[in-house]
Amino acid sequence: MQDELWVFGYGSLIWDPGFAVAERHIARLPDFRRSFCMRSVHYRGTAEAPGLVLALDECPGSACDGLALRAAPGTEAATRAYLHERELISYAYREAELPVVLADGRKVSALTYVINRDHDQYCQGLSLDEQAQIIARATGVRGPNRDYLLSTYQHLTELGLHDPDMAWLTQKITQL
Repeated sequence: MQDELWVFGYGSLIWDPGFAVAERHIARLPDFRRSFCMRSVHYRGTAEAPGLVLALDECPGSACDGLALRAAPGTEAATRAYLHERELISYAYREAELPVVLADGRKVSALTYVINRDHDQYCQGLSLDEQAQIIARATGVRGPNRDYLLSTYQHLTELGLHDPDMAWLTQKITQL
């Protein structure tokens, strides 16, 4: 039997994991924050007009709340291969096995995708207004960037997870 495979979802993996999930639990990843700090040139934008997608940016003392997803038994290798192809399309993310704390207090090691700060798609320091302007206009092969924001915010809200930046961006986007 293979070891369990847990995956930490903080953006689209929450609402579109793309793999068979045996368990899902609200979880917290310490020392990282969810941020629109990655230019999207594939899925939610283009090389000519990049969008923005969420990434985990290291930030000691902070925490990101999301979902820990356990892959269905027997699908671990296929899940890893699928996520590698999906998330590492340009290597703006790096794969990491990081400890997450489940809502029931258990700690598990989860496959997590964090921003590669050395990659040219990393964009630190954009104001929320700048982020909103980019998200409002960008579109990629998976659709409008605004749909990505709105779906992620909706699913976080349904889970009872509050993210003030996502709330502000969602309100701003609906006004643009």
